[in-house]
Amino acid sequence: MSRIGKQPIEIPTGVEIKLEANQIIVKGPKGILTQQLNPAVIITQDGSTLMVTVKDPEEKSNKSMWGLFQRLISNMVTGVTTGFTKQLEINGVGYRAAVAGKILNLQLGYSHPIDYQIPDGIEISVEKNIVSVSGSDKQVVGQTAAEIRSLRKPEPYKGKGIKYTDETIKRKVGKQAAKGAA
Repeated sequence: MSRIGKQPIEIPTGVEIKLEANQIIVKGPKGILTQQLNPAVIITQDGSTLMVTVKDPEEKSNKSMWGLFQRLISNMVTGVTTGFTKQLEINGVGYRAAVAGKILNLQLGYSHPIDYQIPDGIEISVEKNIVSVSGSDKQVVGQTAAEIRSLRKPEPYKGKGIKYTDETIKRKVGKQAAKGAA
């Protein structure tokens, strides 16, 4: 049995769920999300709760789909009600970011500025050196934050670059400290 898959999904007021042949559509105040369903997954709606089950709960591949689709649908419900946010911190002298329309302009110590095209459904705001990426689709928010971080990954000697606000960078000792210890 799947521990995650057995958990019911509570549907808050203002969220509309539509089940079609092989997909689920979740509509809420922050947008509409759709997800293709695996043929082994069965979704039943009872009032304001949603239950996810599978055809054969003893088969290993079905067990993994059970928990996966329960969590995907739960994230869709959370996304259309409250949304998801990832925060990135920019560290470095002269490193800065600015939003102009659907383009995030980054100056990260290269000889040229970097213009990052903001995907549809994503909102980016910049406050000092904190870049906030928010949206209703958890996967797209995470992917966008990862792409922005990959433009200048944090380096271990001075900590310059783009990192998540809750990420800790393991710092390394430079040449001078290593030479003085010998």
